[in-house]
Amino acid sequence: MRLLFERFARHFMTYPILLTIHLFCALFFIGTVFFEVLMLEGIRKKVPQDVMKTLEIAIGARARKVMPWVLLVLFSAGIAMAWIQYRPLLAAPFASHFGLMLWLKIALATSVFGHFITAMTLRKRGKLHSNHFKHIHRSVFAHMVGIVLLAKWMFYAA
Repeated sequence: MRLLFERFARHFMTYPILLTIHLFCALFFIGTVFFEVLMLEGIRKKVPQDVMKTLEIAIGARARKVMPWVLLVLFSAGIAMAWIQYRPLLAAPFASHFGLMLWLKIALATSVFGHFITAMTLRKRGKLHSNHFKHIHRSVFAHMVGIVLLAKWMFYAA
């Protein structure tokens, strides 16, 4: 009985902690993307070009320091949650709406990670131009909207 209780406590104490970490990292990442796409792009024509350039450089430098860590923790927590809680659903994704939506959410998240790697690789090679940057941000924005909607809908469509 004690072993059963320990497994129960370990499982249900771990998952809420991972979920909380995952949610805060998601808020940080999604908030940053929303800010850059909706706010910065909206003020671009109203702010002098030199000021906008300085602002973009400062935000970009900060994001390059913080975002890899945020994404590492975000994806690590997500993978751990999937392993702990949803392995059976992921093994048969077409058996339930929840499993299918979870797979779609994971596919979108994997694509976001691919966008991030692409942007970092282009930047490192000196080939990340403003058009690339803008298209990557818009695509990641669309992906994030999809992930957020799936995250909410999958609990209601089950």
